[in-house]
Amino acid sequence: MKEKILVTGGTGFIGSHTVVELQRSGYEVIVIDNLSNSKVEVIDSIAEITGIRPAFEELDCLDEAGLEDVFSKYGNIKAIIHFAASKAVGESVQKPLLYYRNNIVSLINLLELMPKYDVKGIVFSSSCTVYGQPDVLPVTESAPIKKAESPYGNTKQINEEIIQDTVKSGAPIQAILLRYFNPIGAHPTALIGELPNGVPMNLIPYLTQTAIGIREKLSVFGDDYDTPDGSCIRDYINVVDLAKAHVIAIDRMLGNKQKEKVEVFNIGTGKGLSVLELIRAFEKTTGVKLNYQIVGRRTGDIEKVWANPEKANKELGWKAETSIEDTLLSAWKWQQRLREKGIQ
Repeated sequence: MKEKILVTGGTGFIGSHTVVELQRSGYEVIVIDNLSNSKVEVIDSIAEITGIRPAFEELDCLDEAGLEDVFSKYGNIKAIIHFAASKAVGESVQKPLLYYRNNIVSLINLLELMPKYDVKGIVFSSSCTVYGQPDVLPVTESAPIKKAESPYGNTKQINEEIIQDTVKSGAPIQAILLRYFNPIGAHPTALIGELPNGVPMNLIPYLTQTAIGIREKLSVFGDDYDTPDGSCIRDYINVVDLAKAHVIAIDRMLGNKQKEKVEVFNIGTGKGLSVLELIRAFEKTTGVKLNYQIVGRRTGDIEKVWANPEKANKELGWKAETSIEDTLLSAWKWQQRLREKGIQ
C-alpha cells in the first residue's frame, strides 16, 4: 500500500473519480465531505469499481477541530487533494459571503494543520476562471490573472495567492495548482458521475436531466457573444482524464520531482467548443433531441476560454485522451442508470 492521501470533497463529482484513480494507483485514501452537494452512497460505488472501500468521515472543512481529529486519527497523511468548495458561478453572485467563507476558510484550516501533522503537500483544485476573459487564446499558465468575473472565480484567485504566500513564508509544504477547464462526463462503468443535490448549476447534468424529461427545457445563456454561433465557448474535459492528472500530480509531489515549491498547470483539451456545438454533439451521439431555449446572458459568465495544455503534456506527461462523443455518451449512460435506480 502506498502513502495515505486525504481527499476533501471526495464524494463530489471530480473528487469521487479522483479517489477511484488514486486507489487504482495503490494509494490509501481518506475521504472527507460534508455531503452538501453529494451523497454518501458514492462511497459504495467507489468500492464497487475498485474493490477497495476508502475511509470516509462526514465533516465540514470549516470545522478545524474536526479536521485535526482526522489528521490525528489516521496519522501519517502524506498529501491532500483539496476539492471541497462551493462551485456554482451564478450562485456565487447571489451568495458571495457563503462562497468566501466556505472556499477560503476551509483552505486556511488545512494549511494551518499541514505542518503540525507533517503533511508534505497539497494539490489544489483551481480553475480557468482565474484568467477571467483572456487576451490571448488558447490561454497559457503565464497569462495574467485578471479581475474575477464572479465571487467563485475570486475565491480561486485568493486561494492560489494564499497557497503561494504560505509556501513563500517558509512553511514546509509544497503545492501543485491544477487550473482546470470544464469537467464533464462520468465513469465508464456508470457507477459514479455528476449528481448535484437539487437543481443542477452546471450545464451537463441540466442537459441530461432535460434529455430524460426531468427538466422541461435547457436554457442557453446568450447567443450574442463574439463567437461563431453567439454562444459561450469552453474547453470541456473528461472527468476521468482530469482525475488522472491529480494522481500524476501526487506522484510528482511525493516523488520529489517538483521543479518549484508551487507549480501551476492548465488541465484542458486545448479545444474550444461552444454551448450550441455541445448540444448538437450530444444530440448526434445519443440520438436524443434536446428541448432548449436561448435566454439572456448570465452574470459572471466569460465569453470564451480554452486551454493551452502543453505544459501539463510535457512536464506531467499527461494528456486529455477521451473524445467529446465518448464523454457525452458516458454522461448520458450515467443519467440513464440513475433513472433505472429510481434516483431521478
